[in-house]
Amino acid sequence: MNLTVKENIRNLSLADIKDALVEMGEKPFRAAQIFQWIWQKGVENFEEMTNLSVELRDNLDLRYNLNKIREDLMQRSEDGTLKFRYQLHDGAMIEAVLIPVEKDNRYTVCVSSQVGCSLNCSFCATGKMKRVRNLDPGEIYDQVFFVNKKCEEIYGHGLTNIVYMGMGEPLLTYKNVMKSIEMISSPDGLHMSSKRITISTAGIAKMIQKLADDNSKVNLALSLHAADDTKRNEIMPINEQNNLSTLMDALKYYYLKTKNRISYEYIAFENFNATDEDAYNLLKLCKDFPVRINIIEYNPIAGVDFVKAPVDQIDRFAKIIRDAGIMITVRRSRGKDIDAACGQLANKG
Repeated sequence: MNLTVKENIRNLSLADIKDALVEMGEKPFRAAQIFQWIWQKGVENFEEMTNLSVELRDNLDLRYNLNKIREDLMQRSEDGTLKFRYQLHDGAMIEAVLIPVEKDNRYTVCVSSQVGCSLNCSFCATGKMKRVRNLDPGEIYDQVFFVNKKCEEIYGHGLTNIVYMGMGEPLLTYKNVMKSIEMISSPDGLHMSSKRITISTAGIAKMIQKLADDNSKVNLALSLHAADDTKRNEIMPINEQNNLSTLMDALKYYYLKTKNRISYEYIAFENFNATDEDAYNLLKLCKDFPVRINIIEYNPIAGVDFVKAPVDQIDRFAKIIRDAGIMITVRRSRGKDIDAACGQLANKG
């Protein structure tokens, strides 16, 4: 082994660690102990693995690193939302958001999956950044681990929900996202139910189909934001390769294979996508499988001309959908005073 370059031990499976221990002349049962220290206890270094011999800890430190994320900044909104900026081992920055709804006993973390984003959606601050790289599974996991601890400290309650709706497109780093979910839901990790996890995608049809083929247990949200191709092409370039017809076929396939919940995220813009006609176009996308719709207020972003639709227009839009028997929720923005609301994550200090 070339010991000049350390390997990230969190990219190894339990079986890989057992093999490495045997190679080192150690007992393979130690792998389970190491795995527990890494994932359940979230140690910062090998020295903290106190039930291992000093020699083994030194050997692990010689060969491996943990590449833990570190909190760089925490901001608290007037509505109780918390935004965290984390520094990665290479100096890159990401953000995660804790959204507490104490009256409903609901505590949701919104996690990032990439440093930046490559999709360039016109209304999204993250989309104005370049995609630097994908996050490792451990870097995604850490956001949940650390925010869960903070949630327990501040609110006396652990996380109830996890949404992959932060920086980046989760389905463009599919392998790492799914590995993070495996460890979040595993008894060897945080043991959180995959039914409490939602992946939000701008619409990558072939990867939605792969989620179905892999029998994923998570919920799926499509960042829709326009119900016809002309308008969606205008604000979301990804639609040019993944048009609405293709996406509806993929979502229908996903639902038929998994029966998992599907929702549409729909930001309402004034003079663009919140007319009666838009509502009826949206209803056409709700006929092939059960769907929930979340209408989201637009949150202002520097250099972008969009304006949120007036409340009365949003309510009229929602009524058309609701009267057709579709479950719809109008979500008021949380955390926008600290740039923590939907579409605002961009490492703004």
